[in-house]
Amino acid sequence: MARVAFLGLGRMGTPMALRLARAGHALTVWNRSPAQAVPLAEAGASVALSPAEACAQAEVAITMLADAAALDQVLFGHQGAAAALKAGAILVDMSTVGPRAFAAAQARLPAGVVAVDAPVRGSIREAEEGRLQVYVGASEAVLKRVRPVLTAFGDVRHVGGPGTGAAVKLVVNTTLMASMVAVGEALALGRALGLARADLLAVLQDSPVGALVRSKGGLIETGRYPASFRLRLAIKDLDLALEAADRAGLDLEEARAARRWLRRAAEAGADGLDFAAVVALIDGEVPSG
Repeated sequence: MARVAFLGLGRMGTPMALRLARAGHALTVWNRSPAQAVPLAEAGASVALSPAEACAQAEVAITMLADAAALDQVLFGHQGAAAALKAGAILVDMSTVGPRAFAAAQARLPAGVVAVDAPVRGSIREAEEGRLQVYVGASEAVLKRVRPVLTAFGDVRHVGGPGTGAAVKLVVNTTLMASMVAVGEALALGRALGLARADLLAVLQDSPVGALVRSKGGLIETGRYPASFRLRLAIKDLDLALEAADRAGLDLEEARAARRWLRRAAEAGADGLDFAAVVALIDGEVPSG
């Protein structure tokens, strides 16, 4: 068992931290809104008043934050975590911030603190059940040290050295957003051709986008999209992917088209809904929660 600090108790962070507590790790948590820490305190975790306090004794510090700005503030802002980490500690960033932001944070850590990028694929249910896909960028030696902590979250996949986990997550989410838009356009075409939505969803479950339709089909059928993966975060992830593509001299036309649809859905009021709400907009409906 390890002394673990967990920073960021959002919709994903809370169930992930709960799994660490239940696995028996000596867990200290911090969140900007202290009320979010109540379930962790009830599960036996210590609650810190600042990121620095949370990380003072940590062997492994985990960040699960909304974006690169939040990561920078939590690590390097007032009472930030970085200054409190001791040589030999491991910082594991599980946020989706992209390889560039991860590298920038890594470069600013104190000497002797090792950085690992380990973003995850999956949503709230997978987090609760320990079925996330964890994409880890680290050396073999560092992975060996941190694996016993990460296995609480699900399937640990070593994808390369530092930075590769963050890169893989952008690639995966690019395919996810493009596939969701493809489902919306397929349903819009089906409506135009006079096909019943329920029948079409059943057919699409056995198509190349079947896993996504099985996951989001219930939301599409009801027309209500309570957030599991918020649409505004999906846009943020596509922004990161397209920025990386621009720096590499690539023009990802399909990803740009997917982002246009997602932005239209956000402008229609769906930015706080699940990203699958883009389907409603494409199919001529008003997204709702």
